[in-house]
Amino acid sequence: MKRSDRLVLLIGILLAVVAFVAVIVLFNQQKPTTTEATTLPTVYSRVNIPLGTQINQDMLETRPVEIAVRPADAFGDVGLVVGKTSRADIPAGALITSSVFSAGAGGQTDVAALLEPGLRAIAVQVDQTSGVGTLINVGDRVDLVLGLTGADKFPLVTVDPTTDQLTGVSGYNTTTTKLILQNMQVIGTLVPPVETAAGDSGASSGPALTGAQQLVILAVTAQQAEVIKFAQIDGQISLVLRSPADFRDANGNPVTPEGDQTSGVVLRTLIEQYGVLPPSVIEATDLPAR
Repeated sequence: MKRSDRLVLLIGILLAVVAFVAVIVLFNQQKPTTTEATTLPTVYSRVNIPLGTQINQDMLETRPVEIAVRPADAFGDVGLVVGKTSRADIPAGALITSSVFSAGAGGQTDVAALLEPGLRAIAVQVDQTSGVGTLINVGDRVDLVLGLTGADKFPLVTVDPTTDQLTGVSGYNTTTTKLILQNMQVIGTLVPPVETAAGDSGASSGPALTGAQQLVILAVTAQQAEVIKFAQIDGQISLVLRSPADFRDANGNPVTPEGDQTSGVVLRTLIEQYGVLPPSVIEATDLPAR
């Protein structure tokens, strides 16, 4: 082979190699490049959110958080948080997780830390009838209704004008009820564990009427504590659940509602104001002779 032919062959091989390399480079440039995300949007509080607050969108914001350090129960969208009630105090700038909406002592063990200055904690035992189905939760606001009944609570007596001797009068209705305390905040709850049969997972499709009891821890003043203790000893207690909307104005700002003025109820109240009919005395006639 002549030298000129070998030169042409080498040049051809070189051009082929260059063309092959160019094709590889061009192919790699056309392949889409993918970059895995290292952060995820995460919901934070923009302002201080007190215990028992129904959260709105203005209280929240989202920030990117590194996936490696992002809590598993964090929220990625404010829509998942709006409308929930905080079961603990949430400071401004806090990352919000599902634990702040969980039941039981606001997700904390230090119930005393939830007390405002001057308030005390007192426990009230209720059941499903007297405690709104044991659905009362930390951060909720409740009122207390007291019921009293029995001649020993309201004795009615007559006085003999001759001997001054007291004689008890029977046959009258002694029952009375009254809403006596309002706007108390729940700072803790305790429900006994549900007993399940062997092999039963304990799963339930919703609340069930089981007669379960609940211990509700209330933040109260010293005077309210005395009233509650008397009611526990000598009466029957029911807790009434308040709407969280009562404690926010139209702009979402916290407010303290005025107390409702109630009359209390005795049998006469039901007859005169609510139209309950008292039994009528019917005279029996034409009775057979003995």
